Amino acid sequence: MRRRVVGIETEYGLTAASTTGGPPPIDAEAAARYLFSPLLNAGRTSNLFTRNGGRLYLDVGSHPEYATAECDRLEDLLAQVRAGGQMLADLAVEAEPLMREDGVEATLHLIANNLDSQGNSYGCHENYLLHRRRDFREVADALVAFFITRQILVGSGHIRTDSPTPAYCFSQRADQMWDAVSSATTRSRPIINTRDEPLADSGAYRRMHVIVGDTNIAEPTTALKVGATELLLTAVEDGLRIQDLALADPMRAIREINTDLSGRVTVELADGRMMTAVQIQDQIRQRVIARLEGVELGQMHRYVLDLWNRGLRAVESGEWSGIDTELDVAIKKKLLDSYCARTGAPLNDPRVARLMLMYHEITAGGMAEKMEKSGMMKRLTTPEQVRAAMAIPPTTTRAHLRGRAIGAAQDARADLAADWMHLRLDDASVIPIALQDPLSNDDPRVDALIERIYAQTPILPA
Repeated sequence: MRRRVVGIETEYGLTAASTTGGPPPIDAEAAARYLFSPLLNAGRTSNLFTRNGGRLYLDVGSHPEYATAECDRLEDLLAQVRAGGQMLADLAVEAEPLMREDGVEATLHLIANNLDSQGNSYGCHENYLLHRRRDFREVADALVAFFITRQILVGSGHIRTDSPTPAYCFSQRADQMWDAVSSATTRSRPIINTRDEPLADSGAYRRMHVIVGDTNIAEPTTALKVGATELLLTAVEDGLRIQDLALADPMRAIREINTDLSGRVTVELADGRMMTAVQIQDQIRQRVIARLEGVELGQMHRYVLDLWNRGLRAVESGEWSGIDTELDVAIKKKLLDSYCARTGAPLNDPRVARLMLMYHEITAGGMAEKMEKSGMMKRLTTPEQVRAAMAIPPTTTRAHLRGRAIGAAQDARADLAADWMHLRLDDASVIPIALQDPLSNDDPRVDALIERIYAQTPILPA
């Protein structure tokens, strides 16, 4: 497999629940201030790059967000995603004594989903490094059918309550999309954002920013979401064409596919043919396999190909038992069916809504770790890998350079400005460093910068 930098940006829902009963004692904006207060009290900000190479910040709408460091291995990406959630969950715990000091009797809850109770949507965005090519728009247009139909596998599952009969569907995010390909981000909310912001050498690279994906809880679902996209991009760069699978009306198709759990609904292609989402995905999967014949795949990508196939067969047959510990949509449906059968609750029961929130919660009330320990949800990372990823960046990408420099500056209590591409020591005699290649993990300029940090700023006791 060709090396490719990937990353995920996850926005979290945040609420403060009263510990004494009643409505939330503070709004989301105040809850966000408390969440980030441990960082602010330590002299840091609510928008910072961390020593693991990632970025932690507060996004529009008081949504805490974590962007993973650049990863060129799925294993690193999974650990980074989990590490970001854990860092935010730890901040929530640290913030609670501060709230009590101010007389706020509340517990902070972070929810890794895509829709709040008021219908506001927030995202889980994927980023893929591409080599710059003149036909990027044509490539992006061709990929739309893949991103629309993959929801049957990597949607997180959602209960639609906006109709007389509540129904379970594949994706929370699907109904929030309003355009196929666009340079806008919030106004039209496209599937693929074409804004040319490579965060790298603009002459060599382009970044594909994918907005359509759900936030996943089950690690195998994240692996499939990103891994299948990586495989497809590599095949496309090697000449694979899927333009013949373009959809006649992408925005209509994404909604029709979302509401049909049977997978039998057909959508119209641009050439007039009618196909199901399963058939479109299977065509893409088979063409990817054929194009990459002879390419050596790692264990994780072999697992992705297997899960891709098993997921399609499950949706096609209606027999989901073979994927109901790996794919969110199937795990949640099994959990939901069991709960409703046991309690008699309908899908629009408030208890069911609470159960769905607990599935997505990453703070203390969340279910994911309990489900993993009981075997109800497959885990691909280990606790040790996640703990390491909270402090150590991926070693094979630019994140290694950024993380080392940030770690040295934190240890030495030196002022270092960092973003995705730049490092700048608060010293007029030091030239800022531009890191143009996301795939490079070695740079003598960074080694010299770290030496200067330690030489000029003696490490003080903590």
